[in-house]
Amino acid sequence: MASAQDYSLKALAVAAWLLVMTSGAPAATGPTGDADRLTPPTATREPESIEQIRARFARERRPLPRHGLYEDIAATSTNIAPAGILPSGVDLGTNRFPRALVPHLLVREPSPPHFQEALTNGHFYVADDWLCDPSGFMFGAVNNQGVFTMGDDALMVGKTRLVAITPLAARLRLLREGAVVAEATGTNLIFEAKEPGAYRLEARLAVGEAEWPWIFSSPVNLTLPGVNELARLMELAKLSPDVKVEKGITYRAGPEESADKHKLDLYLPKSKTNLPVFFFIHGGAWKTGDRSYYIPLGNRYAKEGFLTVAPSYRLAPKHPYPAQLEDVAAALAWTVRHISEYGGDTNRIYVGGHSAGGHLAALLALDERALAVHQLSPKLIRGVLALSGVYNLTAGEGLESVFGTDVAKRRAAAPLTYVHAGAPPFLVTYCEWDYFSLPAMAKEFHAALRQAGVRSELVFVPGESHISEMISVTRSNDVTVAAALKFMQSK
Repeated sequence: MASAQDYSLKALAVAAWLLVMTSGAPAATGPTGDADRLTPPTATREPESIEQIRARFARERRPLPRHGLYEDIAATSTNIAPAGILPSGVDLGTNRFPRALVPHLLVREPSPPHFQEALTNGHFYVADDWLCDPSGFMFGAVNNQGVFTMGDDALMVGKTRLVAITPLAARLRLLREGAVVAEATGTNLIFEAKEPGAYRLEARLAVGEAEWPWIFSSPVNLTLPGVNELARLMELAKLSPDVKVEKGITYRAGPEESADKHKLDLYLPKSKTNLPVFFFIHGGAWKTGDRSYYIPLGNRYAKEGFLTVAPSYRLAPKHPYPAQLEDVAAALAWTVRHISEYGGDTNRIYVGGHSAGGHLAALLALDERALAVHQLSPKLIRGVLALSGVYNLTAGEGLESVFGTDVAKRRAAAPLTYVHAGAPPFLVTYCEWDYFSLPAMAKEFHAALRQAGVRSELVFVPGESHISEMISVTRSNDVTVAAALKFMQSK
């Protein structure tokens, strides 16, 4: 989380003040300041009035979508200072700072503990709200592990991009360890990072012929995987001596080219019978992934006493949806009819999945047509574990090759469409560094289930990304595994 390189709230405010004082702009320009017109030093035209500049920025400003995990809370004297959250000496209710610089805290809930958490972890930015409302500003790192915001540490695994988005066109400067590494003019900046370090973003607005400081972010700290992390990843493939694996069991017939995708693996606790069954569907955006990647997961849950079933399924774009749903439905039908031969209890079958697998698991439980093809009902499912899943497909880029562009067809493929009373209980998770839209989607789906009278538990997984949620299953104190075991053992 926050490191020694992170800026404290006070340090950011002081840095912003210094930039204001050295930018060539007047130092006092707030509503109660002495200046009533903003006159850049080299202006050659009639200067705009304060009202004109602010009105123009307000007109040009575009609203930004809310981050699925965080709310952007301006730390004004009315909603935070009375709770004693701000560091001593910081009084935002006065003109103590030039142009009323305001910290914006990124919080999961607008409450004092979460305000303190944001300040401690560097989840905030400082802005000149008087010049223009910065709400919705985003800066963070994105890679296949997940989305990391201001104040976070992110491992540089694969391609790691730094992304900044502002609600108004501005001069954007990306700095690494204090040195500018990229600049852009507009509402967004995207930069592929090649080196580790602390990266932060500054935004300035054009006022006449001058540029005025507007937004200053906390840093995102990019790090390379260390020896310990690599060693831990190598340990993941090791199988417990208490677990037996049955690999490559065919669950449905089909063309030879799809033969391997129509197979499943079983992870069985040794010397045990009448076992609860965990049917797990892998993720991969419906286009990648395979059962063979999930040895750590199968091993972990088998050690905990669950006969774990891990099927593969056909992938898009070669096999567009609903091929994926058809395959996992067939795999579940095989499980119902054959798992007792391996010591499984057909009265205790739990269906789970991660990411795209969470989407498919939810559909098996909610859309009765998927299992009806096999003369089965979702009532056979004791509970559903939807881990960082996708439940609403009406919006989103990159899904055309899987679901097409027709809105009605996308809605028909979305679990949210089929929420109804009488569905099996759900466990719904989302991660601190999950992909951008998934936290909000998890909350929306959980709320819809509860409204329909379905038992649903929503679990926030701190300190994990979309991918690390799966990698971390080997840890004894893993939050997702603990929630999953509690859920399955109580049903």
